[in-house]
Amino acid sequence: MPVTGPDPATEGLPLHGTRVLELGNYIAAPTAGRLLADFGAEVIKVERPRTGDELRNWRLYAGSTSMLFRTINRNKKSIVLDLRSPAGRRAVLGLVAGCDVVLENFRPGTLEKWGLGPEELNAANPDLVMVRISAFGQTGPMAQRPGFAAVAEAMGGMRELVGEPDREPVRVGVSIGDSIAGLYGAFSAMMGLYRREHGRVLGEPDGGRPLEQRVLDVALNESVLSVMESLVPDHFAYGVRRQRVGGRMEGIAPSNAYPCAEGGSVVVAANSDRLFQILTRLMDREDLAQDPQLATNAGRWERRDELDEAIGRWTAGLPRAAVLRLLGEAGVPAGPIYTAGDICADEQYRARNMIQHFEVDTGGERPRSVGFPGVVPVIGGVSVPVRSVGPDLGADTGSVLGEILGMDADAIAELTGETTR
Repeated sequence: MPVTGPDPATEGLPLHGTRVLELGNYIAAPTAGRLLADFGAEVIKVERPRTGDELRNWRLYAGSTSMLFRTINRNKKSIVLDLRSPAGRRAVLGLVAGCDVVLENFRPGTLEKWGLGPEELNAANPDLVMVRISAFGQTGPMAQRPGFAAVAEAMGGMRELVGEPDREPVRVGVSIGDSIAGLYGAFSAMMGLYRREHGRVLGEPDGGRPLEQRVLDVALNESVLSVMESLVPDHFAYGVRRQRVGGRMEGIAPSNAYPCAEGGSVVVAANSDRLFQILTRLMDREDLAQDPQLATNAGRWERRDELDEAIGRWTAGLPRAAVLRLLGEAGVPAGPIYTAGDICADEQYRARNMIQHFEVDTGGERPRSVGFPGVVPVIGGVSVPVRSVGPDLGADTGSVLGEILGMDADAIAELTGETTR
């Protein structure tokens, strides 16, 4: 059976030569796939015929494919298969035989219902790493319940802490629960690959690891919980129930956003003892600098309203650029609150190639140059180049099924019910 070789464009990247099959929709599993693709993995994204991943239509202002999809599915290939059909199932198992990793984020039991559960995937490839992302995990009393990031953020403890204390909890402006789970999904894949390669160094035969050790189970709610710092330990140790504190961080002061003259705001984080001394003297507030209660963070938190009022009065008397210059020269961590336009104009982002431009169909008469976020982490001083933005639906069906499975054009057309490209 002919098999495609690694993309020459990924030569030198850490995951060059790794093949990933992504059976994922929306954000969580595709984020994991994006991270692997960024560093050279060949990620084959399987989408349903005709409609594809629903993310193609999320936040779609014009054209046929959203910039959200283009961003999260960059550097990938798109093929269309009906996973519910026997032919689609056979094609997936054929692809799995030549893959290193499978990513999926269907509701638990869905792949099993289609005959594509871990046992079947393992039979096709006994050395496969399987990453399964779901709302509540593959086990437990809530495993079968559906849930998006909004639910995970609420049940993971995050939503309770976001917003003002006298209002209902609010949500951050992105699907952060999905993104966190995607990060854990990519880490899970790397952990599985490392364990496999380490086992080979130790002389373990392929497939020597039990199946249950190669199925990595990522739950959205648990992913959110894992970044909630000491929320649960504080509850047990001190009986503390964390509260919403607006732009602050509970127990840490001063750290907030402050208005400036001529519009705009700055975030100032002078919450160490030394930095507080520097800030108050810069503000010409020797009384605050010498106050013994304010010498430690606990005392500053008790008087946070007073401190925020004093800092806000100082920043409001100066243009934002002047505030940032003074704080920067003094070594006090501070930064402006950026819009998308500010990010694109920022010299630091530009110096590290963190906004990369592509000609993209945006629904107009001709493609437009659109900036997309660069790749993290940086290697060699600047972002790894993004090779391509999220592909058109099924753009790679013909080449992938033809080259990897040896299918001819007629067989591919029959399988997908469409003319392949």
